Amino acid sequence: MKTTRLQVTLREVTPKVQRVIDVPAAITLDELHEVLQLALGWTDSHLHQYRTHSTVYSIPSDDAWADEGETDERGVRLSALPSGFTYLYDFGDGWTHDVEVLGPGGDAAGCVDGEGACPPEDCGGPCGYAELLAALADPRHPEHAEMREWVGDRLRPFDRTATDRRVRDVVGQVPASVCLLLGLLTGGVKLTPGGRLPRAVVRAVQEQRPDWYPLGRPASIEEDLLPLAALHVILRHVGLLRLANGVLHPTKAAGDEVETVRRLRAWFPPREFDTLVAERAVALVATRGPLKTQDLAAEIFAMLSHGWRRGNDPMTATDVQHDLYRLAHQLAGLDMLATYSPAWTAGPSDRSLLPGVPLLADLS
Repeated sequence: MKTTRLQVTLREVTPKVQRVIDVPAAITLDELHEVLQLALGWTDSHLHQYRTHSTVYSIPSDDAWADEGETDERGVRLSALPSGFTYLYDFGDGWTHDVEVLGPGGDAAGCVDGEGACPPEDCGGPCGYAELLAALADPRHPEHAEMREWVGDRLRPFDRTATDRRVRDVVGQVPASVCLLLGLLTGGVKLTPGGRLPRAVVRAVQEQRPDWYPLGRPASIEEDLLPLAALHVILRHVGLLRLANGVLHPTKAAGDEVETVRRLRAWFPPREFDTLVAERAVALVATRGPLKTQDLAAEIFAMLSHGWRRGNDPMTATDVQHDLYRLAHQLAGLDMLATYSPAWTAGPSDRSLLPGVPLLADLS
């Protein structure tokens, strides 16, 4: 992976808060936002912008965004920006980060260096943070006890190893299951008359993923391995597999790690109900361990904001449970789950595919 090295410094804050990170050279600004949140230690709870000397980039919140002179950041590459720009987060508190492009990075994304604890969210910006630190440092300060209780464990010292892992997770990796299927289809494979994967491919996958067919005998069709059937649909839908004249083969995009992760993530559109449920389900089992579907649904329901409706009726924990059953084969096919019966357990790609999962897992 070609990477670009960035130095990110939080302005007007003492002690100094700085991170040096390597990100994919082909990263887009909306993807970079997710990396910056995890690298600094924010919780992605507020709006953000990028600013250059001539352009403001953001994610539009309504149809009026174009009239406000802002450019949609989605799809804009980091390489389109100058070597120095600012990243603004939380317009109320006003956190401004100076971002400097240092040049090419290492062989993989990650955190190279850094210093300083990230301020807690909603502490009042640089001035409020300075007042908070003064209160915490002085046991005789009239607000010392109150501020200690409010901060709790939110003011954590910088940990390069942990930050490096978070950055790698949010950048993402191609799940092994995806690599397996794409590898089996290299050169093209003729589908059955019914449009299914041939038996040889099904059994080759079963050999590597025996838990996908709980009956314990050789599988015959891809529907015997329901996660495989779901994975087949996903890869074709996001353009990583193409069918031509009855032959299924990987597309050119499937040879690019960054683009493959980007397309897999497109299966879960941001802020949609299914995506919110999937992110919370994977994050919970990644941090808590195995959870039964009913218990998992209840915890996810408690985490969701109010206002979600199915038709005219408010969503319930039972609705979340039904959604989990529908998502289970997809999440297993993408290695985010290892099993989902009798309990949901985390898979090898639990933190490294959906970008919301490492943030939620870090907050859990």
